[in-house]
Amino acid sequence: MKEEKVILVNEQDEQIGVMPKMEAHEKALLHRAFSVFIFNDNNDLMLQQRALTKYHSPGLWTNTCCSHQREGETNIDAGKRRLMEEMGFVTDLKESISFIYKAPFDNGLTEHEYDHVLLGKYNATPNINKEEVEDWKWMPLEDVRADITARPELYTAWFKVIFDKFYEHININS
Repeated sequence: MKEEKVILVNEQDEQIGVMPKMEAHEKALLHRAFSVFIFNDNNDLMLQQRALTKYHSPGLWTNTCCSHQREGETNIDAGKRRLMEEMGFVTDLKESISFIYKAPFDNGLTEHEYDHVLLGKYNATPNINKEEVEDWKWMPLEDVRADITARPELYTAWFKVIFDKFYEHININS
């Protein structure tokens, strides 16, 4: 399998290079990423539980899917690609907020990402890839927020940061 590379960026999201994904996470270098948030018609958020075989954050709950753009790939195209790879469906996506965050893990790796949040709508049952996703569920945003507060250990480090920023954004703009 070809080693995935990430796009290294500066604080203005301008590409400054590419690097193997693991090396970028070991060195905590800033790189481009995206996080997909899929909602149904009830405005519930589709969460995924990461596969138990993942090298970090196995079994934790997180947003619908996330990953890294490939060189020459738009944020939207990357989001649609990964949505199909992990959740088994594609839907229209639109760009929302973007920001930089840093989240270290117990295994010595660090996510240091310029993250683009992508939004979409979907109402059917996903066809999850069991190598990537253990389980999935719909949750109202208020319930997600309350559960993260009550049981933060059940959620990925990046999702807690991203959800907080996203929740703040939708409250300011609603």
